[in-house]
Amino acid sequence: MYLRIRHATTYRYACPVSFGPHRLMLRPRDSFDLRVLDTAIAISPPASLRWMHDAYGNPVATAAFQTAADTLEIVSELLVQRFGSAVPSNPVEPDIACAAISYSAAERAVLQPYLELAAADPGGVLDAWLEAFRAGIDAGHLLRELAGAINRSLGYSLRYDEGTQHPVDTLQMQSGSCRDYAWLFIELARRLGFAARFVTGYIHERSAADGALTSLVGLTHAWADVFIPGDGWIEFDPTNDLVADRQLLRVAVARVPEDASPVAGSYVGPTGSFLGLAVGVSITPAAAPEPAAD
Repeated sequence: MYLRIRHATTYRYACPVSFGPHRLMLRPRDSFDLRVLDTAIAISPPASLRWMHDAYGNPVATAAFQTAADTLEIVSELLVQRFGSAVPSNPVEPDIACAAISYSAAERAVLQPYLELAAADPGGVLDAWLEAFRAGIDAGHLLRELAGAINRSLGYSLRYDEGTQHPVDTLQMQSGSCRDYAWLFIELARRLGFAARFVTGYIHERSAADGALTSLVGLTHAWADVFIPGDGWIEFDPTNDLVADRQLLRVAVARVPEDASPVAGSYVGPTGSFLGLAVGVSITPAAAPEPAAD
């Protein structure tokens, strides 16, 4: 399956402002399930790009600007080939009372950052929710059940403001965006003893036979990866109650949501000059590229 992705981010200001460096996480890593065939980034006003790999191994471009402007537009275009995702080969059903899972010493040494809790829960709200969740299940794939329980208990809310809600806030408000669903799932999975990480990317339209998506196509998307012994990193999308679905197009992974923001930067200008942000994503089927001539 070949797909063409266009991701446009536009910031508007009341007057020309100066831009600090912007960090762009818009290019996926090639893997067995996703191959990047072509990529381009267009930026207005013009900027120079410096590429690197961050601590997670994500490709990151830093944009440096010399010109002030009242509009900043960043357009990423990708041509990718999507293959099938890795799916769990066996049920993951640790003892419901303790929810312990066994990682080898070598795995645990690498996975430790993804096992550590990053969201405080001084009132025990997350632990209480987990206790009720564990009491309500007695069979099935534990992580599938967790994603399904979050999907059923929350109402999807499209949020344009930056940042991610605290998992406690998401539970108490019983609503959130895809990144809020994902972050809640991750912190609950970690409390169950699993190594989990935050994933950003895209989701594209499913066929009528597959059913409708909860999250909107045409925006960026977020979900979770969980490391399962023998299977590796497996995708769980509680927003749409999907597991290892080829509709998910991964771009970046991180321990916490703020480390995987597609675009992050700063500007210098008068107070109140920022007018708004618009993000548009289009994903369309593409023909297979012509073979290169010898």
